[in-house]
Amino acid sequence: ATRIALTFNDIFGQFLSFVIPLLILGLVAPGIADLGRNAGRLLALTAALAYAFTLFSGFGTYLTGRALFPALLEGAAAVLPDAAATAPAPYFTVGMPPLFGVMSALVLAFVLGLGMAYTHSVKLKGVMDDFKSIIDRVIAGVIIPLLPLYVCGTFIDMTKSGKTYAILGILWKVFLVVIIMHLICIFIQFCVAG
Repeated sequence: ATRIALTFNDIFGQFLSFVIPLLILGLVAPGIADLGRNAGRLLALTAALAYAFTLFSGFGTYLTGRALFPALLEGAAAVLPDAAATAPAPYFTVGMPPLFGVMSALVLAFVLGLGMAYTHSVKLKGVMDDFKSIIDRVIAGVIIPLLPLYVCGTFIDMTKSGKTYAILGILWKVFLVVIIMHLICIFIQFCVAG
């Protein structure tokens, strides 16, 4: 059963890696195009805010991790069993390399979105809207229904390898810190947006 779950997780993980750049392209490009002529200014403001919050979140995470995690996770490595000794392998794997990387997808989405906004390209906009519909169907019909099985497979693997108790004993502390940091970041973002 563990190897079946690992096989599913490997195939689904490969599929996610393949589809994520397509998700970015299919959702971002039409969204930028829908902004119209003001897309450039709105996109620049949005990108500046996103970059600022990325820096804020990154440094905040680093500083919080340096301050809290040494004490919270003290002795955690000694509790974890040797993963190599107990790790089962999937029955088979199916390679699904992405067509392009995430950053390439993002840049292409910006270029296409701005291009559609400024040239009013009805044909390309129609194609991208159709592509967005396909991506919406992939999300609703494949990713969302199968994601719980992927998480289940991950917990099956942890249970089989004997890591569940140790990882959950550590994870709840990390999860609590992450939730608090999310709430702080969302509060600050809503204040800036307001």
